[in-house]
Amino acid sequence: MAVIDVVRAYGAAWNEPDKAARRKLLDEAWADNGVYSDPTGRAEGRDGLVQHIAGFQSQFAGHRIDLTSGVDEHDGFLRFTWAMVGPDGAAVIEGIDFGELAPDGRLRRITGFFGPPPALEPQS
Repeated sequence: MAVIDVVRAYGAAWNEPDKAARRKLLDEAWADNGVYSDPTGRAEGRDGLVQHIAGFQSQFAGHRIDLTSGVDEHDGFLRFTWAMVGPDGAAVIEGIDFGELAPDGRLRRITGFFGPPPALEPQS
């Protein structure tokens, strides 16, 4: 599977309300021992990510995650941007994910960041 297809399946899992269908998407895109982390939490393994996404969907009912860039990949590492979109269609928050691919081409690590990078503090 091409890297963009892996990331699309991963992104679709964030929007899939059916647990079995979400798991099927992650079976395609997420390594068995994958690790996800962002400022709100950490999930280990596919079951952990399935549950983490369910928590997101519960907390942000009616919201979705949309990819907002292509995938930049080299040497098994990647990055892409996304937006959380509210029920009214407006972006609530944007972010960037950095990832690592497993030898089989699925994601084995995603580290997510929310919003733009902090401003550079002046040097003293």
